[in-house]
Amino acid sequence: MKAKPANILLEKHLKELGLSWVPEFVFSDRKWRFDYYCGNHLAIEIEGGVYSRGRHTRGSGYEKDLEKYNWATLLGYRVLRFSTGQVLRGEAKEFLAKWLEK
Repeated sequence: MKAKPANILLEKHLKELGLSWVPEFVFSDRKWRFDYYCGNHLAIEIEGGVYSRGRHTRGSGYEKDLEKYNWATLLGYRVLRFSTGQVLRGEAKEFLAKWLEK
């Protein structure tokens, strides 16, 4: 599968911030995946298609995401969610940098 620009940029930003990650990390017996797992129960998701009625914003896909994120929370994960635009504009990196300062 060809890497998308937002994924390429986020990986660059994670490296610049000193974070290691595992892409497409499976976290349950339901085979749910996080886009990125950075250890210490921190996961990152890139939500694509937010303006084009992509999978994450249509009814069925949205409800499946809710189920996945709720179970992730019950299992002790912290899931940070960013849109493709937020990654491409550098807002995800800015947020992560502030989060690392705390």
